[in-house]
This record gives sequence, structure tokens and C-alpha cells, in this order.
Amino acid sequence: MAVDNPPLLRVEALEKRFETGGGLFSQSRSVRAVDGVSFAIGAGETLGLVGESGCGKTTVGRLVLRLLEPTAGTVEFDGTDLRTLDAERMRAMRRDLQIIFQDPLGALNPRMSVGDLIMEPLVIHRVGDAVAQQKRLGELLELVGLASYHAGRFAHEFSGGQRQRICIARALALNPRFIVCDEAASALDVSIQAQILNLLQDLKQELGLTYLFISHDLGVIRHISDRVMVMYLGKVVETGSKKAIFDTPAHPYTIALLRSAPSRNRGKTRYSAIKGDLPSPSNPPAGCRFHTRCPIARDICKTTPPPLASVAEGEHQAACHFPGAIAA
Repeated sequence: MAVDNPPLLRVEALEKRFETGGGLFSQSRSVRAVDGVSFAIGAGETLGLVGESGCGKTTVGRLVLRLLEPTAGTVEFDGTDLRTLDAERMRAMRRDLQIIFQDPLGALNPRMSVGDLIMEPLVIHRVGDAVAQQKRLGELLELVGLASYHAGRFAHEFSGGQRQRICIARALALNPRFIVCDEAASALDVSIQAQILNLLQDLKQELGLTYLFISHDLGVIRHISDRVMVMYLGKVVETGSKKAIFDTPAHPYTIALLRSAPSRNRGKTRYSAIKGDLPSPSNPPAGCRFHTRCPIARDICKTTPPPLASVAEGEHQAACHFPGAIAA
């Protein structure tokens, strides 16, 4: 879904470096977890961010919310550069910016009741009096499919799907406009996963939410996203509409990801593994970072990093010297 209105979120040349080592017997090394990532998300849109574990997608989500401080680049939300905000102004901005984590049990304080957990953002930001907060609590529980009597229970008394509903209610407490969903359904059983994904879609329509949806699961990304961005070793390698990415992928890595998803062949589940090992992010290959695993890599791929360039009409882009050279 192309967005004609100005983007709600704009990210330019985002970088994050982590320093590792530096002990008595080792030298420090710089790991570029995120390296020059740029994208935009329109109001009411869901951008799916996909890639292998360790590609930097979760780091991108946390950088966008300033849960981690970027090494370089800009993050603009509704025209405001978040990196220029002091602690007090950033705290006020967080009412519009929320996150749903992968592990709902780990995200919930086991010593607090569900009611206190959901109302905590209201208390911290001093939204309403006690009566108004209790009323809001009831609204939020109903909104995510829970009952009012659940408010007095604790996180360990709930199933995984119910815990994620609690996390969603907590994220919605301050009426945010933008939510990062960081593997929000990956820790759940398949049937429960579908319920949570449908809930997130319903909430998006009802409340006018905007999502950055992070997942390694291509099926989930296809189900919930309007546009898709594919990352590999800290860089964006392909981006475009959901239809473009799944019907006419151009980058060999995207094609390899799609082929590695389970498929049925004569009644048996088949997988097509990506050949080669994932290089170390502390010492990425020169040129195209995927060339060590790419079946069509040539000399230029080993020396010259390919730019993210258009491969078709619209917003479909790929960082490849030979986009579309492999049939999907």
C-alpha cells in the first residue's frame, strides 16, 4: 500500500554500533548492528520488517523508540526529530510511541496485578484521577478480549495468549499512534497466534494505529503487512509492497528466505535451506554482504556494495547488482 500523505515516521541513515571485547587478552571491536537503514511509514500503515536472527531488526525497533540511542542517523515522528528531545520532552512523546515485546511473561512484573500493570502508564503520565483510571482499565480489558475480573489476577495465572493481550492493553493505555510489534506473536501456539494477529489488525482499523511489525516468520509478515522491508546483516536489501515482495522478489536473499519456508511436496514438508553460514556482524564481507551465500555472485559483488535502487515501477527497491536474475 503506497502512502500519499506525509509519513508519520521517517528514518534516515540509521546506524548503531556496539563495542565488544576490549578485555585483558582481547581487542575491542565495533559491531554495526544497524548500518545505514532508511525507511518511512505512513499513518495507518503496517510495515513488516523481516530477516534472519541477528540481522538487526529488533535493534531497529528499539532505536526508533529511543530505547537504544542511535550512533548516527535521524528518527522523525510526525515531523519531530526524536534525537533532539531532552528526557522530559521524550517522556511526553512516549505517549504516542509504544512497543509490544516477544515474551509477554518477561514483559510483565510478576509482583503486580494485571490491573496495576495496565494502569501503570496512566499513573506515570498522570492521566486522569483514580476513578477515570479504573474506567479506562475496564475499557482496555474489554478492548483486548479480557474480562474485568481478570484485573485482580497475576501474570502467571494466564495463558501465553492472554498474557500477550495484557501486554497489548498496556501498550494501548495512553492512546498511542505508533506501535512497534517485536515478534509479538512468535512465542505463541499457531492457533493463538492467529487470534493475536487478528486482534492487532482489528485494533489498527478501530483505533487508527500504525505498526512496525518485526518478525522472522514470512507467513505472519504476509498476513499482517502492507509493505515489507527485508534486512540482512544490518542493511536493508529489499523493500516494496507485500505483493511485490512475495510475488516478484528481486534480491537473491529474499528469494532464498521465501524458498526456505515450509512447503508441501507429495504430502511431506520440504525445506530449502540457505547455503553457507551467516557471516559475523563484527566482520561483514566486503561488497554485497550476501555474496558469500549468493548463488549468482560475481566479481563486482565481492568488491562494490550495491545501492538500494528501484527495480520496477512504484516503491519496489533492491540492493543487488543483478536484481531479478533468479526466478522466484
